[in-house]
Amino acid sequence: MTLYHLFRRTLSADYVQLQENAASYFAQREGNVLYLLFEKSNGATDWKNNLDFPAKPYRGMEGLWFVHRGFLRVFKTIEPLIAPYIADATVKKIVISGYSHGAALALLCHEYCVYHRPDIANQIVGYGFGCPRVVWGFLKKSIKARFKNFTVVRNCRDIVTHLPPCILGYRHTGRILHIGRERLLNGVDSHRPEHYLEELSREVGS
Repeated sequence: MTLYHLFRRTLSADYVQLQENAASYFAQREGNVLYLLFEKSNGATDWKNNLDFPAKPYRGMEGLWFVHRGFLRVFKTIEPLIAPYIADATVKKIVISGYSHGAALALLCHEYCVYHRPDIANQIVGYGFGCPRVVWGFLKKSIKARFKNFTVVRNCRDIVTHLPPCILGYRHTGRILHIGRERLLNGVDSHRPEHYLEELSREVGS
């Protein structure tokens, strides 16, 4: 599946909508492959969580690291619902994807999957289309390694991928894949899903 098709699937998935924190997710098995997708901002509660960016410790795993508080709150709402899918030993590959707000959740989900399924760590891949910064401060090598197969996909000068600002201590982790022609779009237009589709179709192939 190309990134173009994965992004289209991420935009059009039939998401489960939760009342708590307006969290939404999509989980589906296809053979031994598990797809976990996360929706963009969809309402006032999402935006409230997007803007709740003080750093919070991520506990319950070895080592102490810090993440965006609002995104962590939403992911923790979803986590117990997707945990059984992830723990299923018959799952041999996990593909994770999200756009914008959902991209931040995809990043946290990717780390959760790698931590809880070390047996298939190299078969866990994650993509955050238009992903905001989620991690605060510097990660220990052991934690940073969990994100080696996570890709932040940034179109042109997408402003969302530059938030929260570095000056507040936030940074991307994993790798950044730059797409698009920088001179054509401003930071806001670069974030629009139709422009991501256009550039993914051109550069990756539909």
